Amino acid sequence: MPVRATKRGEQRTRLQRDCDVLVCGASFAGLAVARELAGAGARVLVIDRYELGERQTSACAMPTVWLEALELMGSLRQTFDELVVHTPYRTARWPLPWSFSTFDYRELCALLWEQASSPELEFETATVTGRTGTTVQTDRGELRSPLVVDALGWRRVLSNDTPIQPPKARLSRGLEVHPQGRGEELELWIDAGYIRAGYSWSFPAGDELRVGVGSFWPADHVKEPTVRLARDLDLPASGYQGNWIPHQLRSAVEDDVFFAGDSAGHCLPLTAEGIRTALYFGLACGREVRAVLGERRTRQQALASYGAFSDSHARAYRWLLRGQRIAGQLTPSRALTSAVRCVEKRRVTHWIFERYLAIAPSSFVGERPTGAGCSVRPARAA
Repeated sequence: MPVRATKRGEQRTRLQRDCDVLVCGASFAGLAVARELAGAGARVLVIDRYELGERQTSACAMPTVWLEALELMGSLRQTFDELVVHTPYRTARWPLPWSFSTFDYRELCALLWEQASSPELEFETATVTGRTGTTVQTDRGELRSPLVVDALGWRRVLSNDTPIQPPKARLSRGLEVHPQGRGEELELWIDAGYIRAGYSWSFPAGDELRVGVGSFWPADHVKEPTVRLARDLDLPASGYQGNWIPHQLRSAVEDDVFFAGDSAGHCLPLTAEGIRTALYFGLACGREVRAVLGERRTRQQALASYGAFSDSHARAYRWLLRGQRIAGQLTPSRALTSAVRCVEKRRVTHWIFERYLAIAPSSFVGERPTGAGCSVRPARAA
């Protein structure tokens, strides 16, 4: 496990700041929000329990077009043009219509932060515990801001609804190890020998391999199969990391607070891909907040617009959730193997993956706003 760089003890002094925007969470969604506020002339405070780039919780991969669109190629580790899918009965190779890349988490966070940088932007480490209205409680004191964003992850800390708790919540779970080594193939295993409803993976990333197991059923443990998969690949089980993964869309607004990324359930069901969507909805959220700062929208108008934008994706999320449930029921049948084999056909693979990418297309990045504000429009699926 990485050594925490976060301030502790006497270094954790009382935090007192006035700000125009308070972004809680400094991973993909939170940094995307901050990026959209660069040059807006607003005092933006980003807080997180950890230092920037300190705590990686995923395999860190996304479509390469997103790395290119956001000018994050400096974090690139490895690129793949096909997906190798193993079942107990055969191995299939899916030719992708677009490439998929692994990246370095710390470097990507640093690049996003650099894009967000402005004289008014600040970052502080603080643990968020809750809120009253738009007053946010932390272990370093209370923070007040007229515009608050929760990008803290699946716990949805700033919600005043009943908290969701695993294993009874609609969450998947994943665990992976990061042994040193090299590989040339992006691999998935759909095999009940490892996990009865879910999948396993190996994502090469330069001089390390990211090997793990994810379960659609939160009650199923994933450590033992992760260790076993690593052993089957002749790899040591070293460098553990993992997290709970939401697989149901939730409201992107509550009271006067914006929610983005895992806190709004923006992680895609079935594939558990959440980085691209965290960036996508983070950009959308940031644009609405910027519109408020530029007095082109009221806060309530921005909340309504952003909530509607998130809700406009509900149909795609429902279809993926249905696919997740079906896949869980079919594993490890020959019916599922036949379906995996069908996707080997280039026209089928391209049709599926082009529509999958269209749920959160890289074209949404566009040009960074330079004026007083802008609003977002739902992207059209292909």
